[in-house]
Amino acid sequence: MGEHDVTADLDEELQQRTMRALLTDVRALERLLEQDRIESGIRRIGAEQEMFLITRATRPSPIAVDMLDRMKDPAFTTELGRFNLEANLEPHIFGGDCLRKIEVDLEALLHKARATAAEFGSNVLLTGILPTIRMSDLSMASMVPNPRYYALNRAMSLLRGGDFHLRLKALDEIDVHHDNVMLEACNTSFQVHFQVGAAEFARLYNLAQAVTGPVLAAAVNSPILLGRRLWKETRIGVFQHSVDTRAKHEMQRGARPRVHFGDDWIKESVVEIFKEDIARFRVVLAAPEDEDSLAAVAAGRIPSLPALRLHNGTVYRWNRACYGVQGGVAHLRIENRVLPAGPTIIDEVANAAFFFGLMAGFAERTRDIREHLNFSDVKDNFLAAARHGLKAQFTWFGGDEVTARDLILKSLLPIAREGLEHAGLDMADIDRYLGVLEARVASGQTGAVWSMSSYEALASSGSSDERCRTLTSGMLSRQLTGKPVHEWSLVNADEATDWREGFRAVGQFMKTELFTVRPTDLVDFAAAMMDWEHIRHVPVEDAAGNLVGLVSHRSLLRLIGRGMDKDATILVESIMKRDPLTVTPETPSLDAIRLMRAHGVGCLPVVDEGKLVGLVTASDFLDAAVKVFEQQLREVRDA
Repeated sequence: MGEHDVTADLDEELQQRTMRALLTDVRALERLLEQDRIESGIRRIGAEQEMFLITRATRPSPIAVDMLDRMKDPAFTTELGRFNLEANLEPHIFGGDCLRKIEVDLEALLHKARATAAEFGSNVLLTGILPTIRMSDLSMASMVPNPRYYALNRAMSLLRGGDFHLRLKALDEIDVHHDNVMLEACNTSFQVHFQVGAAEFARLYNLAQAVTGPVLAAAVNSPILLGRRLWKETRIGVFQHSVDTRAKHEMQRGARPRVHFGDDWIKESVVEIFKEDIARFRVVLAAPEDEDSLAAVAAGRIPSLPALRLHNGTVYRWNRACYGVQGGVAHLRIENRVLPAGPTIIDEVANAAFFFGLMAGFAERTRDIREHLNFSDVKDNFLAAARHGLKAQFTWFGGDEVTARDLILKSLLPIAREGLEHAGLDMADIDRYLGVLEARVASGQTGAVWSMSSYEALASSGSSDERCRTLTSGMLSRQLTGKPVHEWSLVNADEATDWREGFRAVGQFMKTELFTVRPTDLVDFAAAMMDWEHIRHVPVEDAAGNLVGLVSHRSLLRLIGRGMDKDATILVESIMKRDPLTVTPETPSLDAIRLMRAHGVGCLPVVDEGKLVGLVTASDFLDAAVKVFEQQLREVRDA
């Protein structure tokens, strides 16, 4: 995503020129394949590390551009959000100590990023989804000021013809609409690359598709988004929806989204993938035409295929085919995009070792994976892994039904070990990384399971926002130890960050599990609800979810004081306070307190675009004050 000189303003003429350049690049690639000018006989591996930048209070820190200016290191680049950063590792020949080199490279890059972030009062966290991220962090103001990102957002929004819609359901449910592609910035990954020869590309790409489900099941690390407990690897669903450009009529006829796994095996060549993606997905970006690719091939040069690579960067297969040129030599890579960032570097390298080992192991054992698996089962395995992690039910060779955990422990780990040994990797490294993965799978404690279990352990520790901050703080402290996630203890409430940071805005501690009534409900029902649930205020909303009033304990007492006829039919609308004072989730807490004191109210409904999203009471502010006071006392004692 590095090109800056791009445009999304594709008039008819530019659209035609871009398509002509794309078709020329495809023909040029076919010529290279026919002439056997793609590098073969060697395999290399590489990786891209994405990361979150967080404040001391574990919130997103929008300092990516400032950090890049300070570091001046070409290994680092921006991602979509100002609170994201990406580091690109040098490739290594697949063999010997290549995995150890990746770990060492990652440690060095992460150390540099953390040292630089510290200069801005921030830190770096490796996780698939940051638990403390909020919708307010996903505005256009949080997008990195890169012309390509703006162009991509504009083009995809135009194709979509409306808001992007994310709906996922698991233990909790999320259903949000957003007016830009910044939902994508919720995700960070650890993407691995596997260079292969042209003649073996189709066979190995199909292998990558087959093993991606089991690899993901062992690596899941993204279960919580916006305070909701969703899929074990929620990134998969979020990414698909965040750049889904399909209009309603395209969805109705089953058009494929830009983020996809695929619908079938490829048969002969990498060109099949590029041709299909050009045919299915409209061009959304154009760049200057730097070369005539066919002329370059005819002249004996290796073309960079800029139009093809640019279009390929706007279609997001989970296993992406990549063409590249290094030192004047063209090569092909399979980029696996499913792995989340974190929980630690050694966990990430263990995940990579498992993927590379399975690729190498099955390449030796299996002539054609299509003889053993149906593609529909492979795709279903992938989606099951995203939803359920190690508890996913897979369909494997011979139609056998097996859990992901049993398949990995009993069948796949030995194959991965064989593959790494056959590739000549150091035995100590094979033991180290596959040992970490085996222990994680055997214990069942993936990053996702640890996060969910820790979140549940904090159930009595306050609001969802407070739990997410404590969870993130605990995640960072354990990540800094370098111990793999299966050795982590669960987070406890004492690991909370500065409480003062948790109460700066109403949205951080408002109640969101609300009991509401309609204007035409019986007052008796409202009174019973308040008695049953031990609450003193009940918001009144209409059928569309708009706040229209508020019933308080005081209003019920006044009604009783007037001598209410026990047989009378009295409706909520007759006693509710109409047009009550409200605040938004972003309202500073001190402003809300001043508002309550000035108007003598004990409760403020919280609304967002007219819709009721929460409730904050005087009791909530008292609880917050107690927590801050207790922290100050501890600080005095420690001093």
